[in-house]
Amino acid sequence: MMKELWINLPVKDLNKSRVFFEDIGFKFLKQRGDNDQLVGLVIGNHQVQVMLFPDETFKGFTQNALTDTNQSTEVLFSISVDTKEELDEIIGKVKQAAGFVFGKPSERNGLYGAGFADLDGHRWNLLVM
Repeated sequence: MMKELWINLPVKDLNKSRVFFEDIGFKFLKQRGDNDQLVGLVIGNHQVQVMLFPDETFKGFTQNALTDTNQSTEVLFSISVDTKEELDEIIGKVKQAAGFVFGKPSERNGLYGAGFADLDGHRWNLLVM
């Protein structure tokens, strides 16, 4: 039986990514000791884990070239938040942390949402459900 899901992402600078995600309010997976080879983000009550790995470490796992996020999108992570105010606050933090907001907060298809790219160009979508 499959029990847990870890989503793995390559990042150019693990420490900068850690600071970015901390600044916008993500929680981190508790690890034993300091680790310069991965950072684990924990999302939601079910604790979906997004693991950040340096590019070279990630390429070692996949045995494949990385997507150029300046040219294409490999995935869109969608995360629900409770209120419009919370969403707006997170988007403000993204801007302060040097992320790129590609979809300003707005009402679309009956949902309030916004989209941003992290420091490595990975795309994230926030929605009030």
